[in-house]
Amino acid sequence: MKVNINREGCIGCGVCEALCPEVFKLLEDAKSGIVEKYRKGSPSEGEVEESLSACVESAKTSCPVEVISTQ
Repeated sequence: MKVNINREGCIGCGVCEALCPEVFKLLEDAKSGIVEKYRKGSPSEGEVEESLSACVESAKTSCPVEVISTQ
């Protein structure tokens, strides 16, 4: 599963990290990013195994500014 974060729109609320810390982390700029283990290039792009899809979807649907997308 591919995961993307629109970091420009991120408000740094931490909901994604609270719900899915295996994949999401607030970075130094107080905006969400993909943890290094799953990162593909920039902090806003990653790919995770299917076993984490429920966790990622929970974070995606709970994000108040809807900046997380998946494929």
